[in-house]
Amino acid sequence: MVLICVCTPCIFLALLFVYVGLTVCMSMRSMAAPATEIMPKSPHFVANGILRNKSFAPLPKTFWENQRHKKAFWNQLQLVVDHQFNSILQPQKAKRSMKNSSFDDFLLKKSFSAVRSFDNPGGECGAQGKDEQEPPLLLFAIKTTPDNFNNRQAIRQTWDNGGAYVRRVFLLGKQNTKEPGVDVSELLKLESNFYGDILQWDFEDTFFNLTLKDVLFWSWFSHSCKQTHFVFKGDDDIFVNTPKLITYLQIQMEKPEHLKVLYPTQLLQGLYPAYAGGGGLVYSGQLTRRLHLISKRVHLFPIDDVYVGMCMVRLNAFPMHNHAFLMFDFPKNEGKDPCSYHTILVMHKRSPNQVVKLWADLKHTQPQCRDVALRVE
Repeated sequence: MVLICVCTPCIFLALLFVYVGLTVCMSMRSMAAPATEIMPKSPHFVANGILRNKSFAPLPKTFWENQRHKKAFWNQLQLVVDHQFNSILQPQKAKRSMKNSSFDDFLLKKSFSAVRSFDNPGGECGAQGKDEQEPPLLLFAIKTTPDNFNNRQAIRQTWDNGGAYVRRVFLLGKQNTKEPGVDVSELLKLESNFYGDILQWDFEDTFFNLTLKDVLFWSWFSHSCKQTHFVFKGDDDIFVNTPKLITYLQIQMEKPEHLKVLYPTQLLQGLYPAYAGGGGLVYSGQLTRRLHLISKRVHLFPIDDVYVGMCMVRLNAFPMHNHAFLMFDFPKNEGKDPCSYHTILVMHKRSPNQVVKLWADLKHTQPQCRDVALRVE
Protein backbone atom coordinates (compact mmCIF):
# COMPACT_ATOMS: atom_id res chain seq x y z
CA MET A 1 0.00 0.00 0.00
CA VAL A 2 2.81 2.38 0.82
CA LEU A 3 4.46 1.63 -2.54
CA ILE A 4 1.23 2.38 -4.45
CA CYS A 5 0.71 5.66 -2.60
CA VAL A 6 4.28 6.75 -3.31
CA CYS A 7 4.19 5.80 -7.03
CA THR A 8 0.78 7.25 -7.92
CA PRO A 9 2.00 10.91 -7.95
CA CYS A 10 5.00 9.82 -10.00
CA ILE A 11 2.74 8.14 -12.57
CA PHE A 12 0.54 11.25 -12.91
CA LEU A 13 3.62 13.44 -13.23
CA ALA A 14 5.05 11.19 -15.95
CA LEU A 15 1.76 11.25 -17.89
CA LEU A 16 1.72 15.03 -17.64
CA PHE A 17 5.24 15.26 -19.11
CA VAL A 18 4.24 12.94 -21.96
CA TYR A 19 1.14 15.03 -22.74
CA VAL A 20 3.11 18.30 -22.74
CA GLY A 21 5.79 16.77 -24.95
CA LEU A 22 3.29 15.54 -27.51
CA THR A 23 1.57 18.94 -27.58
CA VAL A 24 4.85 20.77 -28.20
CA CYS A 25 5.86 18.35 -30.96
CA MET A 26 2.53 18.70 -32.73
CA SER A 27 2.72 22.50 -32.52
CA MET A 28 6.25 22.55 -33.98
CA ARG A 29 5.19 20.22 -36.79
CA SER A 30 2.25 22.47 -37.59
CA MET A 31 4.52 25.53 -37.73
CA ALA A 32 7.01 23.79 -40.00
CA ALA A 33 4.39 22.63 -42.51
CA PRO A 34 4.13 24.74 -45.69
CA ALA A 35 1.09 27.01 -46.02
CA THR A 36 -0.72 25.01 -48.68
CA GLU A 37 -4.14 24.63 -47.09
CA ILE A 38 -7.06 24.66 -49.46
CA MET A 39 -9.04 26.74 -46.96
CA PRO A 40 -8.13 28.76 -43.90
CA LYS A 41 -8.90 27.04 -40.62
CA SER A 42 -11.54 29.68 -40.06
CA PRO A 43 -14.97 28.45 -41.29
CA HIS A 44 -15.28 31.64 -43.34
CA PHE A 45 -14.31 32.11 -46.99
CA VAL A 46 -11.40 34.48 -46.43
CA ALA A 47 -8.28 34.39 -48.56
CA ASN A 48 -4.98 33.77 -46.76
CA GLY A 49 -3.37 37.01 -45.68
CA ILE A 50 -6.37 39.25 -46.24
CA LEU A 51 -6.94 39.77 -42.53
CA ARG A 52 -3.56 41.52 -42.29
CA ASN A 53 -5.19 44.49 -43.97
CA LYS A 54 -6.20 46.73 -41.06
CA SER A 55 -8.95 48.34 -43.08
CA PHE A 56 -10.61 45.02 -43.86
CA ALA A 57 -14.17 44.78 -42.59
CA PRO A 58 -14.99 41.50 -40.78
CA LEU A 59 -17.13 39.16 -42.82
CA PRO A 60 -20.52 38.45 -41.21
CA LYS A 61 -20.52 34.91 -39.86
CA THR A 62 -24.17 34.36 -40.67
CA PHE A 63 -23.52 35.00 -44.36
CA TRP A 64 -20.14 33.43 -45.09
CA GLU A 65 -20.08 30.35 -42.87
CA ASN A 66 -19.02 27.22 -44.71
CA GLN A 67 -21.43 24.80 -43.09
CA ARG A 68 -22.65 22.36 -45.65
CA HIS A 69 -25.04 20.72 -43.19
CA LYS A 70 -27.25 23.81 -43.29
CA LYS A 71 -30.31 23.11 -45.41
CA ALA A 72 -31.31 26.69 -46.30
CA PHE A 73 -31.73 26.70 -50.07
CA TRP A 74 -29.82 29.92 -50.77
CA ASN A 75 -26.86 28.76 -48.66
CA GLN A 76 -26.75 25.52 -50.65
CA LEU A 77 -26.81 27.47 -53.91
CA GLN A 78 -24.03 29.83 -52.84
CA LEU A 79 -21.88 26.98 -51.51
CA VAL A 80 -22.02 25.27 -54.91
CA VAL A 81 -21.08 28.49 -56.67
CA ASP A 82 -18.16 29.04 -54.29
CA HIS A 83 -16.79 25.56 -54.83
CA GLN A 84 -17.23 25.84 -58.59
CA PHE A 85 -15.49 29.19 -59.11
CA ASN A 86 -13.33 29.99 -56.09
CA SER A 87 -9.74 28.95 -56.85
CA ILE A 88 -8.81 29.33 -53.18
CA LEU A 89 -11.36 26.75 -52.19
CA GLN A 90 -10.72 24.50 -55.18
CA PRO A 91 -7.09 24.93 -56.34
CA GLN A 92 -6.74 21.28 -57.37
CA LYS A 93 -10.23 20.49 -58.60
CA ALA A 94 -11.38 19.82 -55.09
CA LYS A 95 -14.86 19.46 -56.47
CA ARG A 96 -14.16 15.70 -56.38
CA SER A 97 -14.43 15.85 -52.62
CA MET A 98 -17.91 17.33 -52.72
CA LYS A 99 -20.74 14.95 -52.00
CA ASN A 100 -24.09 14.96 -53.76
CA SER A 101 -22.41 16.06 -56.99
CA SER A 102 -25.54 15.48 -59.09
CA PHE A 103 -27.53 17.72 -56.76
CA ASP A 104 -24.73 20.29 -56.87
CA ASP A 105 -24.80 20.29 -60.67
CA PHE A 106 -28.53 20.87 -60.52
CA LEU A 107 -28.05 23.82 -58.16
CA LEU A 108 -25.30 25.26 -60.34
CA LYS A 109 -27.62 25.29 -63.34
CA LYS A 110 -30.20 27.07 -61.20
CA SER A 111 -27.63 29.70 -60.26
CA PHE A 112 -27.34 31.31 -63.68
CA SER A 113 -29.79 31.62 -66.53
CA ALA A 114 -29.99 33.71 -69.68
CA VAL A 115 -32.39 36.67 -69.66
CA ARG A 116 -32.87 38.40 -72.98
CA SER A 117 -33.32 42.12 -73.41
CA PHE A 118 -36.52 43.53 -74.93
CA ASP A 119 -35.46 47.14 -75.40
CA ASN A 120 -31.99 48.63 -75.39
CA PRO A 121 -31.15 52.33 -75.88
CA GLY A 122 -29.40 51.73 -79.20
CA GLY A 123 -26.24 50.40 -77.56
CA GLU A 124 -25.62 53.86 -76.14
CA CYS A 125 -25.10 54.56 -72.46
CA GLY A 126 -28.63 55.85 -71.87
CA ALA A 127 -30.45 58.83 -73.37
CA GLN A 128 -27.88 61.43 -74.41
CA GLY A 129 -27.84 64.86 -72.78
CA LYS A 130 -28.17 68.14 -74.62
CA ASP A 131 -25.07 69.46 -76.42
CA GLU A 132 -22.93 66.61 -75.10
CA GLN A 133 -19.32 67.01 -76.18
CA GLU A 134 -17.48 64.86 -73.63
CA PRO A 135 -18.06 61.60 -71.71
CA PRO A 136 -21.00 61.92 -69.30
CA LEU A 137 -20.26 62.57 -65.67
CA LEU A 138 -23.30 60.74 -64.36
CA LEU A 139 -25.75 58.07 -65.48
CA PHE A 140 -29.14 57.92 -63.76
CA ALA A 141 -30.21 54.26 -63.62
CA ILE A 142 -33.76 54.29 -62.33
CA LYS A 143 -35.69 51.21 -61.27
CA THR A 144 -39.27 51.52 -62.43
CA THR A 145 -42.20 49.34 -63.50
CA PRO A 146 -44.02 49.26 -66.85
CA ASP A 147 -47.12 51.08 -65.57
CA ASN A 148 -45.25 53.92 -63.79
CA PHE A 149 -45.24 56.28 -66.77
CA ASN A 150 -46.10 59.34 -64.64
CA ASN A 151 -43.05 58.75 -62.45
CA ARG A 152 -40.75 58.44 -65.45
CA GLN A 153 -42.20 61.53 -67.07
CA ALA A 154 -41.73 63.59 -63.91
CA ILE A 155 -38.08 62.52 -63.83
CA ARG A 156 -37.56 63.44 -67.49
CA GLN A 157 -39.03 66.89 -66.91
CA THR A 158 -37.24 67.71 -63.65
CA TRP A 159 -34.20 66.34 -61.87
CA ASP A 160 -32.89 64.37 -64.83
CA ASN A 161 -32.51 67.64 -66.76
CA GLY A 162 -28.77 67.95 -66.15
CA GLY A 163 -27.65 69.00 -69.61
CA ALA A 164 -24.42 67.63 -71.05
CA TYR A 165 -23.31 66.07 -67.77
CA VAL A 166 -26.13 63.56 -67.33
CA ARG A 167 -27.60 60.54 -69.10
CA ARG A 168 -30.52 58.39 -68.00
CA VAL A 169 -31.88 54.89 -68.40
CA PHE A 170 -34.96 53.29 -66.86
CA LEU A 171 -34.67 49.66 -65.74
CA LEU A 172 -37.74 47.49 -66.26
CA GLY A 173 -38.91 43.91 -66.42
CA LYS A 174 -42.04 42.86 -68.26
CA GLN A 175 -45.54 43.53 -66.96
CA ASN A 176 -46.86 41.07 -64.39
CA THR A 177 -49.71 39.38 -66.22
CA LYS A 178 -51.04 37.79 -63.01
CA GLU A 179 -52.15 41.14 -61.63
CA PRO A 180 -55.30 42.89 -62.90
CA GLY A 181 -54.76 46.03 -64.94
CA VAL A 182 -54.33 47.48 -68.42
CA ASP A 183 -51.74 45.93 -70.72
CA VAL A 184 -49.23 48.74 -71.35
CA SER A 185 -46.70 46.76 -73.37
CA GLU A 186 -47.54 48.52 -76.66
CA LEU A 187 -47.53 51.93 -74.99
CA LEU A 188 -44.16 51.10 -73.47
CA LYS A 189 -42.75 50.33 -76.92
CA LEU A 190 -43.94 53.73 -78.16
CA GLU A 191 -42.39 55.40 -75.10
CA SER A 192 -39.11 53.59 -75.70
CA ASN A 193 -39.01 54.58 -79.37
CA PHE A 194 -39.75 58.21 -78.54
CA TYR A 195 -37.37 58.77 -75.61
CA GLY A 196 -34.73 56.08 -76.19
CA ASP A 197 -34.18 55.57 -72.45
CA ILE A 198 -35.91 52.25 -71.72
CA LEU A 199 -33.85 49.18 -70.83
CA GLN A 200 -36.22 46.23 -70.45
CA TRP A 201 -35.64 42.52 -69.88
CA ASP A 202 -37.71 39.40 -70.28
CA PHE A 203 -38.65 38.68 -66.66
CA GLU A 204 -41.68 39.62 -64.59
CA ASP A 205 -41.25 42.96 -62.84
CA THR A 206 -41.90 41.91 -59.24
CA PHE A 207 -40.35 42.84 -55.91
CA PHE A 208 -38.33 39.65 -55.61
CA ASN A 209 -36.93 40.11 -59.12
CA LEU A 210 -35.43 43.53 -58.36
CA THR A 211 -32.00 41.92 -57.90
CA LEU A 212 -32.08 40.88 -61.55
CA LYS A 213 -32.22 44.56 -62.50
CA ASP A 214 -28.99 45.22 -60.60
CA VAL A 215 -27.10 42.28 -62.09
CA LEU A 216 -28.31 42.82 -65.65
CA PHE A 217 -27.72 46.57 -65.42
CA TRP A 218 -24.12 46.00 -64.26
CA SER A 219 -23.58 43.76 -67.26
CA TRP A 220 -25.12 46.26 -69.69
CA PHE A 221 -23.16 49.15 -68.16
CA SER A 222 -19.87 47.26 -68.46
CA HIS A 223 -20.39 46.89 -72.20
CA SER A 224 -22.15 50.16 -73.07
CA CYS A 225 -20.77 52.79 -70.68
CA LYS A 226 -17.00 52.63 -70.97
CA GLN A 227 -16.38 56.28 -70.04
CA THR A 228 -19.16 57.20 -67.60
CA HIS A 229 -17.68 58.35 -64.29
CA PHE A 230 -20.56 57.79 -61.85
CA VAL A 231 -23.84 55.91 -61.56
CA PHE A 232 -26.85 57.02 -59.58
CA LYS A 233 -29.06 54.00 -58.98
CA GLY A 234 -32.43 54.84 -57.51
CA ASP A 235 -36.18 54.31 -57.42
CA ASP A 236 -38.67 56.28 -59.50
CA ASP A 237 -40.30 57.92 -56.46
CA ILE A 238 -37.42 60.17 -55.37
CA PHE A 239 -36.40 63.78 -55.82
CA VAL A 240 -32.82 64.57 -56.82
CA ASN A 241 -31.13 67.96 -56.61
CA THR A 242 -29.20 67.45 -59.84
CA PRO A 243 -27.20 70.72 -59.88
CA LYS A 244 -25.89 70.14 -56.36
CA LEU A 245 -25.21 66.47 -57.09
CA ILE A 246 -23.18 67.34 -60.20
CA THR A 247 -21.15 69.90 -58.26
CA TYR A 248 -20.55 67.40 -55.47
CA LEU A 249 -19.33 64.70 -57.88
CA GLN A 250 -17.05 67.12 -59.72
CA ILE A 251 -15.41 67.93 -56.38
CA GLN A 252 -15.06 64.20 -55.63
CA MET A 253 -13.22 63.66 -58.91
CA GLU A 254 -10.53 66.10 -57.84
CA LYS A 255 -9.73 64.06 -54.74
CA PRO A 256 -6.94 61.42 -54.78
CA GLU A 257 -9.42 58.59 -54.22
CA HIS A 258 -12.67 58.76 -56.13
CA LEU A 259 -15.98 58.19 -54.49
CA LYS A 260 -16.88 54.56 -54.11
CA VAL A 261 -20.44 54.41 -52.72
CA LEU A 262 -22.56 57.26 -51.42
CA TYR A 263 -25.81 56.46 -49.67
CA PRO A 264 -28.23 57.49 -46.89
CA THR A 265 -27.09 57.55 -43.29
CA GLN A 266 -29.39 54.67 -42.39
CA LEU A 267 -26.99 51.73 -42.53
CA LEU A 268 -28.96 48.57 -41.88
CA GLN A 269 -27.19 45.68 -40.19
CA GLY A 270 -28.39 42.36 -38.92
CA LEU A 271 -28.15 38.80 -40.15
CA TYR A 272 -27.03 40.05 -43.57
CA PRO A 273 -23.84 41.88 -44.51
CA ALA A 274 -24.08 45.64 -44.03
CA TYR A 275 -25.98 47.21 -46.91
CA ALA A 276 -27.31 50.60 -47.96
CA GLY A 277 -31.04 51.03 -47.57
CA GLY A 278 -32.97 53.74 -49.31
CA GLY A 279 -34.27 55.05 -52.59
CA GLY A 280 -30.96 56.03 -54.15
CA LEU A 281 -27.19 55.69 -54.00
CA VAL A 282 -24.18 56.73 -56.08
CA TYR A 283 -21.14 54.67 -56.98
CA SER A 284 -18.33 55.05 -59.45
CA GLY A 285 -18.30 53.58 -62.93
CA GLN A 286 -15.23 51.54 -62.01
CA LEU A 287 -17.03 49.98 -59.06
CA THR A 288 -20.03 49.22 -61.29
CA ARG A 289 -17.80 47.14 -63.56
CA ARG A 290 -16.29 45.35 -60.56
CA LEU A 291 -19.79 44.60 -59.25
CA HIS A 292 -20.60 43.04 -62.62
CA LEU A 293 -17.61 40.70 -62.33
CA ILE A 294 -18.20 39.71 -58.71
CA SER A 295 -21.91 39.12 -59.31
CA LYS A 296 -20.88 36.02 -61.27
CA ARG A 297 -19.59 34.59 -57.98
CA VAL A 298 -22.48 35.49 -55.68
CA HIS A 299 -25.77 33.74 -56.14
CA LEU A 300 -28.82 35.95 -56.60
CA PHE A 301 -30.66 36.93 -53.43
CA PRO A 302 -34.29 38.14 -53.65
CA ILE A 303 -33.72 41.42 -51.73
CA ASP A 304 -31.82 43.73 -54.07
CA ASP A 305 -30.23 46.06 -51.48
CA VAL A 306 -28.99 43.07 -49.47
CA TYR A 307 -27.54 41.47 -52.59
CA VAL A 308 -25.57 44.62 -53.42
CA GLY A 309 -24.21 44.49 -49.85
CA MET A 310 -23.16 40.87 -50.37
CA CYS A 311 -21.25 41.80 -53.53
CA MET A 312 -19.68 44.81 -51.81
CA VAL A 313 -18.38 42.58 -49.00
CA ARG A 314 -16.74 40.31 -51.56
CA LEU A 315 -15.04 43.34 -53.14
CA ASN A 316 -13.88 44.69 -49.79
CA ALA A 317 -15.46 48.03 -50.80
CA PHE A 318 -16.33 50.64 -48.21
CA PRO A 319 -19.36 52.95 -48.51
CA MET A 320 -19.58 56.52 -47.29
CA HIS A 321 -22.32 58.09 -45.21
CA ASN A 322 -23.86 61.26 -46.57
CA HIS A 323 -26.44 63.27 -44.63
CA ALA A 324 -27.63 65.01 -47.79
CA PHE A 325 -29.35 61.75 -48.78
CA LEU A 326 -32.65 61.65 -46.87
CA MET A 327 -34.69 58.49 -46.64
CA PHE A 328 -38.10 60.03 -46.11
CA ASP A 329 -38.23 63.62 -44.84
CA PHE A 330 -36.43 66.39 -43.02
CA PRO A 331 -36.01 65.96 -39.26
CA LYS A 332 -38.15 68.20 -37.03
CA ASN A 333 -38.86 71.63 -38.56
CA GLU A 334 -35.88 71.74 -40.90
CA GLY A 335 -38.07 71.40 -43.98
CA LYS A 336 -39.85 74.72 -43.33
CA ASP A 337 -36.80 76.73 -44.35
CA PRO A 338 -37.25 78.04 -47.94
CA CYS A 339 -33.71 76.84 -48.76
CA SER A 340 -34.10 73.39 -47.19
CA TYR A 341 -34.18 71.49 -50.48
CA HIS A 342 -30.97 73.21 -51.54
CA THR A 343 -29.20 71.44 -48.65
CA ILE A 344 -29.96 67.92 -49.88
CA LEU A 345 -28.99 65.67 -52.78
CA VAL A 346 -31.76 63.06 -52.61
CA MET A 347 -35.19 62.82 -50.98
CA HIS A 348 -37.07 59.52 -51.03
CA LYS A 349 -40.79 58.88 -51.29
CA ARG A 350 -42.14 61.73 -53.42
CA SER A 351 -45.04 61.47 -55.87
CA PRO A 352 -44.72 62.69 -59.48
CA ASN A 353 -46.71 65.84 -58.65
CA GLN A 354 -44.50 66.52 -55.65
CA VAL A 355 -41.34 66.05 -57.74
CA VAL A 356 -42.55 68.58 -60.34
CA LYS A 357 -43.51 71.10 -57.64
CA LEU A 358 -40.23 70.67 -55.74
CA TRP A 359 -38.24 71.19 -58.93
CA ALA A 360 -40.14 74.41 -59.67
CA ASP A 361 -39.54 75.63 -56.11
CA LEU A 362 -35.85 74.77 -56.42
CA LYS A 363 -35.54 76.91 -59.54
CA HIS A 364 -37.56 79.75 -57.99
CA THR A 365 -35.43 79.95 -54.84
CA GLN A 366 -32.10 79.43 -56.63
CA PRO A 367 -30.98 83.10 -56.45
CA GLN A 368 -31.47 83.42 -52.69
CA CYS A 369 -30.20 79.93 -51.85
CA ARG A 370 -27.24 79.73 -54.25
CA ASP A 371 -24.56 79.59 -51.54
CA VAL A 372 -26.37 77.27 -49.11
CA ALA A 373 -24.20 74.33 -48.06
CA LEU A 374 -25.24 70.68 -48.06
CA ARG A 375 -26.45 69.04 -44.87
CA VAL A 376 -23.66 67.56 -42.77
CA GLU A 377 -25.59 65.99 -39.89
